[in-house]
Amino acid sequence: MTTPQTQTPPPSPPPPLGGPPAVGPSARSPLWDRRFSLYFTARAVSLIGDAMMPVAAALAVGPLYGISGVGFVLGTWTGTFVVLVLFGGVFADRLGARRMMVGADLVRVVTQGALAAAFFVGAPPFWLLVAMSAVAGAAVAMFLPGVNGMVPLVAREPQRANATLKVADALAQLLGPALAGLLIALTGAGTVYAIDAGTFVLSALCLALIRLTPATARADAPSAAGSAARQESALRRDLRQGWQEFRSRTWMWAVILIWMGYGVLIFGPLVPLSSALISARLGADTYGLAISFLGVGTVLGGLLALRLRPARPLAAGAAAIGLFTALPLCVALGAGLPVLLAGHALAGGGLAFWSVMWATSVQTHTPPAVLNRVSAYELCGSVSGIALGQILAGPATALASPQRLLLVSAGTCLAGCAALLAIPAIRTLHRAAPPTAAEAVPGD
Repeated sequence: MTTPQTQTPPPSPPPPLGGPPAVGPSARSPLWDRRFSLYFTARAVSLIGDAMMPVAAALAVGPLYGISGVGFVLGTWTGTFVVLVLFGGVFADRLGARRMMVGADLVRVVTQGALAAAFFVGAPPFWLLVAMSAVAGAAVAMFLPGVNGMVPLVAREPQRANATLKVADALAQLLGPALAGLLIALTGAGTVYAIDAGTFVLSALCLALIRLTPATARADAPSAAGSAARQESALRRDLRQGWQEFRSRTWMWAVILIWMGYGVLIFGPLVPLSSALISARLGADTYGLAISFLGVGTVLGGLLALRLRPARPLAAGAAAIGLFTALPLCVALGAGLPVLLAGHALAGGGLAFWSVMWATSVQTHTPPAVLNRVSAYELCGSVSGIALGQILAGPATALASPQRLLLVSAGTCLAGCAALLAIPAIRTLHRAAPPTAAEAVPGD
């Protein structure tokens, strides 16, 4: 999750909130060409597998090693990601985002396949769960920085592409958790991990088949910095350049600071705490159903983002993220099933709309030549808080009940929403046009 602050030329005048799309070549250009269709398929299929993983961890690891075990396994994955994601951004800019993404997918085929085999033969040892989580986290650190950079290469209109991908993410969140709960009940966790491994095989194949146009191929090719790889200072220089671009955008680092607090107090502890509370009160199947309704809301939020083009995307997204308060609040208060599901749907809608506004702002306000590195910095900052929150979720229950901790999460969500809207650089950031094909070619 990230947010942009502008240090770019003034954007063209945006249409009013909810107004019709701008008329022009990019507005009329087809989205579903071969490149985007392959990219969409790659992302959609792996997202379905990934959507099953939190439920699999909560329902398979939880009974074996408790809340602390779930938190530590998830925290190891996230922590490894945070440590390595900056290097993933540099390598994506040097070697090409697509190449890094294909390699990362293949690594995750191995990690998820190993865990599938371990669950099929019995209860996997805790060290194996932690080790595979660490390797998988490292692979994702090489994969995710390129996700932002690939969108402008395969789609001429980033907001439409991001919203469409968010709908796919939402459908994955709708189907994945329910499928994971059903498969664990019927066949065990091994099947879930085996399916996840299979999704990465298909994702790698689709990404490898993408053929870019000459201009976009140059944008995804190894940059000139790659020829200086033998020099000791090359990596440091690339990291420094990415940092300078990141910190020059006040809206971006301000959002990430707020998101670090969200990670520690909301997103990090949410899965371990809510899965334990909902499963104990209403059953494990209900937790999977609740996460599926989070996906329902995400679908609606993504569809809304397809239609609305706010003049100030981050301000609109900040208002929407306040809806996420409903999720920790309804779990903490022990709401009945209808209210619980509605709370998850509201939260999903708000988070999806924010995510599209954020991703589009990052992609359109950041020079393409450094987009992968800037994305790595924003990912590193925002996810670092989640890692800490996941690891501390279990120990924190010794100080306060899970219900009280989730009430703190709800209060943090409202406070963060207010902070986003109070910062002028975030509130006043205007929508920018996507880069042209010429601008998509790295200049250094």
